[in-house]
Amino acid sequence: MFPELRLRRLRKTRTLREMVQETRLDSSDLIYPLFAQEGTGRRDPVTSMPGVFRLSPDLLLEEVDSACRQGILAVLLFGIPESKDEAASSAYDDQGIVQRTVRLLKERWPDLVVITDVCLCEYMSHGHCGVVRDGQIDNDATLPLLAQTALSHARAGADIVAPSDMMDGRVRAIRDKLDFNDFAELPILSYAAKFASAFYGPFREAAGSTPAFGDRRSYQMNPANRREALQEVLADLDEGADMVMVKPALAYLDLIREVRDEVLCPVVAYNVSGEYSLVKAAAAQNWIDEKQLVLEILTGIKRAGADLIITYHAKDVASWLNDGR
Repeated sequence: MFPELRLRRLRKTRTLREMVQETRLDSSDLIYPLFAQEGTGRRDPVTSMPGVFRLSPDLLLEEVDSACRQGILAVLLFGIPESKDEAASSAYDDQGIVQRTVRLLKERWPDLVVITDVCLCEYMSHGHCGVVRDGQIDNDATLPLLAQTALSHARAGADIVAPSDMMDGRVRAIRDKLDFNDFAELPILSYAAKFASAFYGPFREAAGSTPAFGDRRSYQMNPANRREALQEVLADLDEGADMVMVKPALAYLDLIREVRDEVLCPVVAYNVSGEYSLVKAAAAQNWIDEKQLVLEILTGIKRAGADLIITYHAKDVASWLNDGR
């Protein structure tokens, strides 16, 4: 006890603080989300996410080149198709925007980890994540489309497929489809505990995926439910997931920790669009130190138990970390 115990002794100098630091953030912890769109030379800003763009494949390759030079090892790819319909046919088109971009990425950077988002909302004319019948999302009718989408990504060269739709049974449907088609070694990163969150608004502008009617509360999780989140995680692991995700991150740090304590597989947290935009808006007003706040947020997410963090700040953070070495 004080005065014998003086915890400030190990905070006296920067070197001492760094020596006893318990949680370390590294560029290898970061996954950089990117939006691929059709065309050439297209760099369309997402107005609600300063610094984020929808990129045609040629410019997306330039962005990835810049990220790789900063030490980013993985990207998460979202596609914005030219056409949408009620069967999400562009999602599993072997010549679709995601499939073609994956091939380009793997041709240029064979060692880059390319993760593909497996969902239908960007490709559905109504903006929902599943097949709509009689005004309802038909869970079981959606599963074959998700499985076919994952298979098309695998054939294009994706290193990991990441289903984000929150349909029951989708991990099993994807695992069976991949295994049957000789992709038994391809990992699945499941958006296992994905909540119906108000933090997703800017993403829906970026991806053009705002539902035409209703909302996603019949399939995304109630933010108030902790036990159900753990049940979702364990169910997805039983179905064949190799990694699990908690999304969003900041309002769910308690669940990141609970999932980390419950499972042995890698745990991923998604620092989502709304979290990013809040920081950017405050920084634009000079209300905060953006660099220090972002590093504090991501360190907190990792301290909570995340092994990997998906974040739109990834390239900036990697640069800051490199400058600090």
